[in-house]
Amino acid sequence: MKHFDDNFAQNSLPSIDLQPTYLQGWYENEMLNCVERLLDVHIKNGNGTAPCLRTFKKTWTYQDLFEKANQIANVLVDELGLQSGNRVLIRSANNPMMVALWFGILKAGGIVVATMPLLRSKELKTIIECAEIAHVFCDIALESEMDLVDSDFLKRICKFCGSESGTSELENLMMNKPKTVANFHSKSDSVALIGFTSGTTGLPKMTAHYHKDILNICEAFPTYSLQANANDIFTGSPPLGFTFGLGGLVLFPLYFGASTFLIEKPTPDVLLQAIQDHKITICFTAPTAWRIITTKVKDYDISSLRKCVSAGETLPLKVWEDWYNATGLKIIDGIGATEMLHIFISSNDSNMKPGSTGLAITGYEAKIIDANGNDVPVNEPGRLAVRGITGCKYLNRIEKQQEYVQNGWNITGDIFKQDEDGYFWFVARGDDMIISSGYNIAAIEVESVLLTHEEILECAVVGLPDDERGMLVCAHIVLKDTAKATENMKNHIQHWFKEVAAPYKYPRVIYFTEALPKTETGKIQRFKLK
Repeated sequence: MKHFDDNFAQNSLPSIDLQPTYLQGWYENEMLNCVERLLDVHIKNGNGTAPCLRTFKKTWTYQDLFEKANQIANVLVDELGLQSGNRVLIRSANNPMMVALWFGILKAGGIVVATMPLLRSKELKTIIECAEIAHVFCDIALESEMDLVDSDFLKRICKFCGSESGTSELENLMMNKPKTVANFHSKSDSVALIGFTSGTTGLPKMTAHYHKDILNICEAFPTYSLQANANDIFTGSPPLGFTFGLGGLVLFPLYFGASTFLIEKPTPDVLLQAIQDHKITICFTAPTAWRIITTKVKDYDISSLRKCVSAGETLPLKVWEDWYNATGLKIIDGIGATEMLHIFISSNDSNMKPGSTGLAITGYEAKIIDANGNDVPVNEPGRLAVRGITGCKYLNRIEKQQEYVQNGWNITGDIFKQDEDGYFWFVARGDDMIISSGYNIAAIEVESVLLTHEEILECAVVGLPDDERGMLVCAHIVLKDTAKATENMKNHIQHWFKEVAAPYKYPRVIYFTEALPKTETGKIQRFKLK
């Protein structure tokens, strides 16, 4: 078989001169299919009976996952006519069949495009047309929006049963397929997955990642921060369509021969129940979820938990302190990006500074630069620049590639400062800086103060245009007791704020709301508030 029958992804990559400088990784062999190291190796080593994928209803061993992934690969080639290099979309919540599909696609030589369950038909169509996708696997529980998609690229929607019992088209096709397959001989720099950036407006950006990228990140964050081993049981809330979730809930546990507990609808109570009943040791979720979990944790036994990871947006110091005071556990904060595949700045038990995001982890370098690309002094805010074993590779977006990659560095769009010890401290998203009457006010600073108020459960701060001041600080606040959402409470919060923080930062506009708009990964959608 030719290396690539469908060269769309390879031909859409930015030229080498537009890509960032890469640091040496652990996986640089010319020929490499990441599935062999993540899944097949456990079978070869005689560990097929070890638990791999767990849910509240069932447990799959490594052998179960191996056989189902092989059957799916055979279905793709024999029944669906997959050519190597074809993009295959998965529409599913976090469940074992989604993981089997992910591996089956790569075994067959396809490229995975995993999506968030909450996407609607219009968004799905955009993804399908941007990536020229012909094949879709869709959970029957999510078929309604998928059935509305009309695209000339789309040739086949193959439906499957995720968490529901019964059979559907895919299960019927798999039934008589061999449980073995010869993995497609991919190159280490063949595109394995395409991730679409979240929170964007207009045409979404496609980020490409190689087979070697997938394995290299498994030697970076989990070794640096988690010290993961085969006895660990992972869980968390991020969807597998989000690279934070893919790494934390599939790649990292399987790389170390551990198991992962998948939850389709991971509310705080459900997460805590899983940790208690199934002895979870490592949990990944977002800051907003950690805040709510903290208020409920006393009702559960979480003694098995040893590592807590937060990403998606910055972790407020108060959330860290409240969780530590309630449990004695330290939340590991981290910053990653879809463009970088996973976390590149974080900490571990031996080097954690509460409130700081941490240090550049093994495999990465980071620095703070000004608008001209020059290094800035210690403790001065500037743009975060990073380079390492992974990097931004936008498909068919040269202008965006040139914005994100400058002088070999990935420019993330975040404003950070670096202290005298080398630790990185989040200041603001590049577009979350509020300039009011000449003052630079970081939205996160205002939020961090507001969250210390005893009546405030959650908040999000944005800038509002104003003729006199340029911008006004505007706070959208969720109170613990919504009955207290009065004008008197607004006045009280404003006066209180000026007593505990710099008065020029106080929110001149306050809106009370019952809930903040969030993405499926728990990230606050500030653009909606603006």
